[in-house]
Amino acid sequence: MTPARTKIVLLSTLALGLLVGTLWFAWQPESKSDPQSLGKPPYDSQSESALAPNMGKPLGANILPDVPQSPPQPASEILSKRVVEYHIDVSLEEGQVLRGTETLTWKHPGTKTVNDLYLHLYPNAFSSMETTFMKESGGKLRGDTMPKNGFGSMTLTELKTEDGLSLLHRTQYVQPDDGNVNDRSLMKVRLPKPVRGGESITLYMKFEVKLPAIFARMGATDDFVMAGQWFPKLSVYETAGQRGRAEEGWNLHQYHGNSEFYADFGIYSVRIRVPETYIVAATGFPTRGAVRQNGQKIYQFYADDVHDFAWAASPNFVAAEEPFSSAEVPGVKIKLYLDPSHKELKGRYMSAAKAALSYYSKWYGPYPYSTLSIVVPPKAGSGAGGMEYPTLITAAAADNLNPGYSLERTVVHEIGHQYFYGMVANNEFEEPWLDEGFTSYAEERLMEQEYGLIPNLPLQSGQVSSPQPLNRESWKYGSAIKYAQNAYSRGKLVLRGIERQVGVKKMDRIMRTYVQTYRFKHPSSQDFQRIVERVTGRSWSHYFEQYVYDGQMADFSVDRITNRKLANGYEATITLSKKGADYPKVPVQVTFKDGTTIFKAWDGMGKSTTYRLKSASPVSHVIVDPLYTIALENKHINNSLKDELNEKTQTRWSISVTKLLETLLGSLSW
Repeated sequence: MTPARTKIVLLSTLALGLLVGTLWFAWQPESKSDPQSLGKPPYDSQSESALAPNMGKPLGANILPDVPQSPPQPASEILSKRVVEYHIDVSLEEGQVLRGTETLTWKHPGTKTVNDLYLHLYPNAFSSMETTFMKESGGKLRGDTMPKNGFGSMTLTELKTEDGLSLLHRTQYVQPDDGNVNDRSLMKVRLPKPVRGGESITLYMKFEVKLPAIFARMGATDDFVMAGQWFPKLSVYETAGQRGRAEEGWNLHQYHGNSEFYADFGIYSVRIRVPETYIVAATGFPTRGAVRQNGQKIYQFYADDVHDFAWAASPNFVAAEEPFSSAEVPGVKIKLYLDPSHKELKGRYMSAAKAALSYYSKWYGPYPYSTLSIVVPPKAGSGAGGMEYPTLITAAAADNLNPGYSLERTVVHEIGHQYFYGMVANNEFEEPWLDEGFTSYAEERLMEQEYGLIPNLPLQSGQVSSPQPLNRESWKYGSAIKYAQNAYSRGKLVLRGIERQVGVKKMDRIMRTYVQTYRFKHPSSQDFQRIVERVTGRSWSHYFEQYVYDGQMADFSVDRITNRKLANGYEATITLSKKGADYPKVPVQVTFKDGTTIFKAWDGMGKSTTYRLKSASPVSHVIVDPLYTIALENKHINNSLKDELNEKTQTRWSISVTKLLETLLGSLSW
C-alpha cells in the first residue's frame, strides 16, 4: 500500500501537471498558430467583438453575439473616473476607407436628468471647403496645405440602443459656435428615455470614414495612415464646479481651424484590421499577438485612464522596442515606428524619449502607463507629424535625412503633452495655453538641461505682436500665427515670469503640485492660479488678471535724460514710464560718462517715475532691465537711451529697423 504522504505527493504532482498543461495549451500565442494545420482559423473574425479584458459591459441580444474572452490583464490602479467606455472594431479597406462598429457606454457623472447625447464626428471637418474648420484655416495647418480633392468624411450607418431601437432618425447636426449649417462635426442624439445622474447608457453604432489626404493631423497618403480623431466620440459632460462651471451640462464645440480636443477619461478596447503586410502602432498595449487571417492582419489593443485613442499603420515601418526604467519610471516599453529613411537615427529617437520620460517623471510625477509609442511619418505625411495622443506621439516627418535638434525637440515636446494634454487634460477648445504653453515650458527646460540649448526669451517675447487673453477660445485668436503667439509663446512666458519671481526650486514645486493635484481632473486657469498662491503663500490675482485673463505685456521705457551742470558736479534727471502691464522690481542700470555704473529698482507702481541723481560725472546712458529678466516684455526698443542724442533723434534712430526685424520674426512664430 502506498503511504498516505506519497499518495498526496503523487496526486498533487498529477494535478499540478494537468493544470500546467492546460494553462500551457490555453496560453499559446494565437499569432503563431497555423490556421491551415488546425483546420480552422484561430477565431471567427466576424463574430469576435473588441471587448476590454474582464471589463466588457453586457451587450443586448440584438447587438453583438457571444465572443471568446480576451486574456485577462494585470490589475492596475484606477486613476480616473472612467466616465466612458469604448469597444471598437475597425477595418482599413481599399480606397483609404475605415469601416467600424462601436459600442459606447457612458455613465452620467452629474445629477440632472439628460435627454440628449452629443457626438464629435471630427472627419466631417474635411468634407468640403464650407466647413468651419476649412473656412477658418483656409485648408492649411502648420505649413501644410490640403491637396486638391483630398476631402474626407464620416457617416453613421447605424445607431441604436442596447435593446436594438434605432436612433438615426433622432440625430441632428448642431453648430453651437458659429451656426454654420455646412459644418457637421458635432451631432446631437435625442434619447428615447432620459438618463438620470449616476445611471449608464450604452449605444451601438456602425460608421464609415473616408480618410482625407493628410494635412491636418489625420488622414492617409500612399500607404501610410494616421487615424487620429477617427471614431464617433462623446462630448464632455461637465459637473457643477468643474473648471469653475456654475451649472452642470455638456461642453459643446465644433472642430475649428485652431482648436484641438477635449474628452473624458475612460476605457478603450480596439480591434484594428489592416492588410496583412501592414504594421500598426496604437494607443495602449496589445492584449494578444497580431493574427493573420483572410489577407488581413488583426490587432487588439487596450487602454484605460485615457481620453482618446489613435493609431497609425504602414507596411514600411521599421519597428524597434526598448524597455526603460529609472528611479521615477517603474518600467515603460518604448516602441519606435520609423520611416525607413530614418532607421539609422533610432538611437537619437530613443535617447530623446528616455530623457523626456526620466525628467518629466522627476519634475511632474511618474509616467503612469506601460507603453510609449513614437511614430515617424514619411515625408508625404508631414501633416501627421508633431502630434500627441495618449501613450502615442508622432515625431516630425522624415523629410530630412540629417535633422538638427528639431528631431529631439519635437520628441520631447510631444512627450511633454503626455502630462498636460494627456493626464492633466485641460479643455483645449477653451484654454489651449494650459496644454501648449505648459508643454512648451517643459520642453524648453529639458532642451536646455539635456542638450544645452539656451532659449532666447527676449527674442521670443519680441515676437508676440498680438497679445490676447490666454483663457480665450482657441478659434477666437483670429489666425494661426496669433493663436501660436498666445497659446504657445505667451503661455510659456507667463510661466517663465512666475519662475523669475519665485526661483526655479519653488517653480518646480508649483508645477509638480499642479500636475499631482489635477491629473485626470480637467483643471482651469483659475485652478492653476490657486496652486501658485498655495505654494507661494501670497496672492497672484494682479499678475493673472493682466497676463492671463487680459492680453497685456510689459513695456517699460526710458523717456528722457537731462544733465545739469552744478558748481561741484552734475545733476541728472531720468524719467521712466510704464506703457504696459505691471511688473514688480523693475531693474534700472545707470551708467555715467566716467564709466561708473549704479543700479536702481523701480517698483513699477504708477505710470512713471523720475530719478534725480547728483554725481561727479554726467549720466551717459540708462537701460531698463539690462539682463532681460522681465520675460513678458515684448517691446525692447525703448528700454535704453543715451544722453548724446539731440531732442529730434531721441525718438531713437533705430526704431524703424528694429520694428521691421521684430515684425519679420513675428511672422515666423508658427
